[in-house]
Amino acid sequence: MMNETEVTLVIPARDAAGTIDACLEAVDRVRLRPGSRLVRVIVVDDGSRDDTLERVRRHDVEILESGGRGAGAARNIGWRKATTPLVWFVDSDCEPEPEALETLLGHLDDPEVSGVGGTYGIEDGASLLERLIHEEIVARHAHMKADVDFLATYDVLYRRDVLDELGGFDERYLKGQDAEFAFRVLEAGHRLRFEHGSVVVHHHEQRLARYLHIQRLQGYWRVALHIEHAGHSGGDSYSSLLDHVQPFLPVLVIASLVLLVVPWGWTVPLACLSLLLLVQLPRTIELIRRTGDPGMFAFVLMSTVRAFWRSAGLVQGVLDRLLRRGPIAPQRIGRSAG
Repeated sequence: MMNETEVTLVIPARDAAGTIDACLEAVDRVRLRPGSRLVRVIVVDDGSRDDTLERVRRHDVEILESGGRGAGAARNIGWRKATTPLVWFVDSDCEPEPEALETLLGHLDDPEVSGVGGTYGIEDGASLLERLIHEEIVARHAHMKADVDFLATYDVLYRRDVLDELGGFDERYLKGQDAEFAFRVLEAGHRLRFEHGSVVVHHHEQRLARYLHIQRLQGYWRVALHIEHAGHSGGDSYSSLLDHVQPFLPVLVIASLVLLVVPWGWTVPLACLSLLLLVQLPRTIELIRRTGDPGMFAFVLMSTVRAFWRSAGLVQGVLDRLLRRGPIAPQRIGRSAG
């Protein structure tokens, strides 16, 4: 008879050759802990073009393939193969600490709780960009209480019957499908928890161009997310109203450039840009105080540039939504993935 706390781990992976070995080695340390409830590990390759699959085959895990349809589809294929009552999701660029799973499990003793997630650690020798990304996320996590309305899938444990009840992740969301699913879990009357003691070491993006590209995609898919789940557009456990407003400020900066043709017209875009810089200061000061590292002041520049890229995605998403084109078109966005 299956124990009600037995767990299947699902890891979606695409072009993860640089991190998958360390990820699976860390998973082995979780699996080998005395009394570990992790009984099955499934890696779902999502159309990797590097040697991810070859590396995964060296480890004692099951391998499935999802054909390059995105992380949501990969996770759905994985959890649907699971037969355990609980399913743990970890990303392929993360290394769970040995006790990461164990600290999550206790929350599900409460039958009303259907999902629980953890936080990030960071690798030694991380670059400035990685540290900026990491410290911002950890600062946000520090403000999250036990009961939350948002969970991400880098380290999250869900009840399998809830995944089944809600149809899993919406595969049409190429970004933000973890938030979209968490919102549906809440809308169905379930509870979500956050556990600061569950830690996975995350390999953050090292290339600024790649990071900004991802942020543009996040801005694009946030349009659909907040139309589908309007009650969360003012903020959630992870982000605030100010975070959601920021992408609109670069639009004002760019739109106001037309005023450069009139006397003193330059003051308007300058004021808009100054406001955008100003709203970065509270988080920047928090990061400097928390880490004691004055280098965190670079967050002002990084987050300002990031806002322009998120804004570009937001504008593209709004236009595609209004013109009923692209993957974000209304007829293609739904609440479940079948």
